Parts: sequence; structure tokens; C-alpha cells
Amino acid sequence: MSVLLDKWDTPFGLPPFAAIRDEDFGPAFDVALDRARGAIRAIAEGPGTGFGEVIEALELAEGDLDRVSGVFYNLAGADSSEAREALMRDLAPKMSAFSSEVTNNKALWAKIEALWQSREGLGLTPEQARVLELYRQMFVRSGAALDGAEAERLTEVKARLAVLGTRFGQNLLADERSWHMELAAADLAALPGFVQEAAKAAGAEKDMGPVVTLSRSLIVPFLQFSPNRALRERAYEAWVARGANGGETDNRAIAAEILALRAERAQLLGYADFAAYKLEPEMAKTPEAVRDLLMRVWAPARAKALEDATVLEAMLKSDGFAGPLEPWDWRYYSEKRRKAEHDLDEAALKPFLSLDAMLGAMFDCATRLFGLEFREIDGPFYHPDVRGWEVTRKGAHVAVFLGDYFARGSKRSGAWCSAIRSQRKLGGEVRPVVVNVCNFAKGDPCLLSHDDARTLFHEFGHALHQMLSDVTYGFISGTSVARDFVELPSQLYEHWLDVPQVLETHARHYQTGEPLPADMLQRLLDAGTYDQGFATVEFVASAMVDLEFHTGTPPADPMQRQAEVLEALGMPRAIRMRHATPHFAHVFSGDGYSSGYYSYMWSEVMDADAFAAFEETGDAFDPGVAARLERFILSAGGSEDAEALYLKFRGRMPGVEALLKGRGLLDAA
Repeated sequence: MSVLLDKWDTPFGLPPFAAIRDEDFGPAFDVALDRARGAIRAIAEGPGTGFGEVIEALELAEGDLDRVSGVFYNLAGADSSEAREALMRDLAPKMSAFSSEVTNNKALWAKIEALWQSREGLGLTPEQARVLELYRQMFVRSGAALDGAEAERLTEVKARLAVLGTRFGQNLLADERSWHMELAAADLAALPGFVQEAAKAAGAEKDMGPVVTLSRSLIVPFLQFSPNRALRERAYEAWVARGANGGETDNRAIAAEILALRAERAQLLGYADFAAYKLEPEMAKTPEAVRDLLMRVWAPARAKALEDATVLEAMLKSDGFAGPLEPWDWRYYSEKRRKAEHDLDEAALKPFLSLDAMLGAMFDCATRLFGLEFREIDGPFYHPDVRGWEVTRKGAHVAVFLGDYFARGSKRSGAWCSAIRSQRKLGGEVRPVVVNVCNFAKGDPCLLSHDDARTLFHEFGHALHQMLSDVTYGFISGTSVARDFVELPSQLYEHWLDVPQVLETHARHYQTGEPLPADMLQRLLDAGTYDQGFATVEFVASAMVDLEFHTGTPPADPMQRQAEVLEALGMPRAIRMRHATPHFAHVFSGDGYSSGYYSYMWSEVMDADAFAAFEETGDAFDPGVAARLERFILSAGGSEDAEALYLKFRGRMPGVEALLKGRGLLDAA
């Protein structure tokens, strides 16, 4: 029997990482898929027709597959290898085919539909009624009601999309791994110490001297601080060219095929286009609602960005360059302006924001809000960089939390939260194992920018959503909620980073232990909305391109369509999309955020209003508001409609004004 399928006799039931070999995964997936097929066949063909015999049995049918997948896909994203990438490519069509087998099973679909039609007389609990509704919705949206050639074609489309999404992500990782720029001694010396250390660490990983790589945690500070304009241009253009360098790793044709197949998928299911299909179960419901939100934010953000660009271009010209201001100039001159106007130097701030200090702040806030306690535990975990904690409350085990924080060549870019095991009560209490993955530049110690610290808090907000989940059914556990609701807990948790008493307590110099000076703290808080024109424009541009890609007829040439959308918006020339099409992994490495990149901003409307609920009490840690937050948001998962949950927490839905105020754009509206 494979170690992956054996009972794990380990502390907290963690995967026995030290005993797992790459060659174990393929056979384990084969066995797990066979077992899942057998369990589902028994449900579909057996005599049982009740909720427990159908829906609850389905909940438990893929237990082995969930366990193997939980280990493999976490490793494949955070610590990839040629063997793991090859297996991902092999698994993509297999997993898609299995999913289609389940939703195309007519006998199974008939039992689910019969339960739905007779639901009023089944005596279901509210949670059971919600789970039944969501199972039926999943089957309908997966094509269960289709027959014949249409059903066969939908299966083919989904299989091809799975292959293309995997290839898109692997191409992007290959481009990120393959590029680096060596730094001469003079160019290195011109950078702050923390950037020098990050460049040396990145070079050491490649057995070289100091280099700049395409890891955001290294290239962004390089663009902020390097006075060498030619090097900034070279690095920036390599960064934005990921996935568009020609050859085997070019993603442009893949993006076009993905968009065409998504449109076909939507039409087979009876929708006008993919955006209409994708948005139907979300809070936004329609492309028109998304477009309305984005355009209400775009106008004031663009006005502020153009105003800022004028100031930055004047600074460029004062340095002897004729102009115009270019995208590789923005961060450099914006950083100089921030230092001049707010007397806030990121290089001076970072020694107070060590990773260990910010982890302490992050955990302390969770203790004060929700009574959680964190005790560091030993591995072995899946990589030497990974750290682990047992999470308890009043002595009772809540979860295991793993943190994987440093950039490396085997890790895909970005930051994310995932679960090796999710919470549920059906079949016995199962407590979660939750993972946060980031790409901070490794140092001794690791020093974070304020933006890095915000990312740390953001991902831990997702982790809390998983760890505090308290539902019976895994199908609605943790972050299994509407896509434009899933970012609420994460973006809300960011607010506690900037609570003055949190920084006063935890932001301490990594060498001296001295607290962050009061005047520097005040300047940091005063600069909280600095450069939000830029940040908002690059985000909204990406969200609008994503929406327009999936609305109407799919573009034969996505790059041309991208250019048309940006021109129609009046995109400032010195700002580019946060994620251009060839490296827009959110949208093309899977369906997660397709037609859904807007959801960060949709959630921000709520998170600004939700934190105001604490501010209105005069206490950022008010126990009553924290209890409502846990009860109606963090522990509830998808047990109710997202809007209903928010209304129970807050009593009303917010307007866009809270978002504009939070970004300092209200006056520009």
C-alpha cells in the first residue's frame, strides 16, 4: 500500500513528508481514482435515495482522492520539480475526465434532482438544504442536464481547458526561473542593504554573484531603488514579458484557445457568454454589475494617477532625462517622492518589520480577536523553509498552520492560502491543516516591506477562514464561498496591521529591539493612501480586461483586445496592467478568477465597511464585533448565501464610498 494511502500515524495526522517520494503519487492517484469511481457507482446504482444515502455519501466518496490531492497540489505549487510538473500535465486530463464522469452520471443526477424536487418534505436542516442546493447547482452548471453530442463536447472542452491551464502556469514558472540579471559591484552598492542581501541570496541559489530575478519581492524593490535607468528598463521589460517571449513557453496562443473554449462551454450550457455563466452564482450576478463597480472606481483613480504622473515626470526631468515618464520609472520616482513628502524611507522602515516580528503581530491579533493560541511545532515538513504551528483555543486543538514564506526557483510566483486538509464534521470531526505560501526575499533575518507585511496578514485572513470553519459538510467548509466573497476575510485582516497599538507593540528593530519611533509610525499611517492612483489603475485595468475577454465574442487575438480595452479606458501611458494577458495566472491557470479578478475590489467594498464596525465601537478588538465576525463570516463557510451572511454580520450592505475613502480617492470621485 502506498504511504499516501496508509493511515498516517503522525502528530496531528500530518502527511509523512519525509517518507513520500515523487514516484508514489502516480500509483496513489490511480488507486484513489478507482476507489472514488467505485464509491460513486455504488451511490448511483444502489437502492438508496435519501439525503444521507446520496449527498452525504458523495461527501465521503472521494476521501482518498482528497487526501492524495491535498498533498500533491500543495507541493506542485510551492516546491515544483520536473517530475511533479510532468505528473501535473498527466493528471490534468485525468482529473477533468473523472469530474465529468461524476456530473455526467445520469443515474446520480436523477437522484439529486429527485431530492431537490422533494426537498420541502425531507426535514432537512438549513445547512443540509444549502448543501443540496449547491450540489444541484454544481451538476447543472457542469452539464448534467445535457445529452448526446452536447454532453460529449462539453467533456472534451473541460478536459482541454484543464490541460491548457496547467501548461499556462508551467510556462510562466519556466520564464520566471530562466531569467536573471547580474549586478555589477557599483550597481549593487547603489541599492539599500536589504535589496543587496536579497540579490546576493537570489544569486547564491543559482551559484552566482548578486542577481535580480523576476520574483516580485526582489524586482519591485529593485525598481524602487535602483538609480540606473537602463537596468530598471531591462528588468521591468523582462518582468512584463513573462509568457510572451516566443518559443515553447509563450502563452499568447494558449490564452486565445482558453477564451474560445470557455465561450463554447458557456454556450453549450445556454448562456450568452462566459462572463454571464461565471458570474451567475457570485454576489455580483451580472457583468453589468461588475462593470459598474469598476468604472465608478476607475474615473477617480485615473484622475489621481494622471495628477501624480505629472509630478513624477517633473522629477525625472530634473534628473536630466528628457522624458516622458515610463513604466520602469514610476516606482523609482514614487519612492523618492514618498520619502520627500512623507519623510518615509522604506529602507529605514524595513528593519522594524522583520518576518518574525510581523508573525508575532499576526498571531497576537488572532489571539485578541478570537482567543487563538499558536505553538510552534517541529517538522519534517515538505521543505526546510517551512514552519509549523499548532493552533488551539482554551486548550482544544483547532488546526495546524504551515507557513512557507521565502522565494525559490521551485515555487510559483505570488502568495496564496491552501488547505492540505479541510474542516468537516461528517464522518467524525476533521480539523484542518492550512498552508500560507509567500515569496519574500530570503535574508538573515528576513525583513519585510510594509506591502510584504500586508500580504502576510492578507493570506492569514484566508487561513483564519479555513481554521475557524465550523460546518458539518466539507463541500461548504472554509473558503468554499462565492468568489467575490472569498477575499473579504483576507482583505479585512489587513486592517489590523495598521492599528497603531499593533505596530507599537510588535514593530521592533531586529538588532536593537527598539520600537518603531512614534514619528515614523505616524508618517507610515499618514502615507497609507499614498500612490493609490497607481495601485488602483493597474488593478482595475486588469479586472476590466478580464471582464471584457469573457463578455461577448471571444477575441481571436487577446493581445489586440487587451490593447483596445486599455485604449478605451484611457490607460495612463506610464502604468501597465498589474497582470498582462500572457502572465495573468489568476485568469488563465485555471477557472478560479476568470471573469472574477474584480472580486478583490468587490470584497474591498465590504472589508472597508466591516472594519468600520470595529472602529465605530472605538476598539479595533471589540469582542462583540469579533464574535459576530467569527459566527457569521469566518466559521460559516458557504452555509448560507454570501449576502445573507454579510447582512447578519453588519445589518446592511455597503456602498462604494467606503472603498474610495479607504484608498484616498473620495475627493477625486
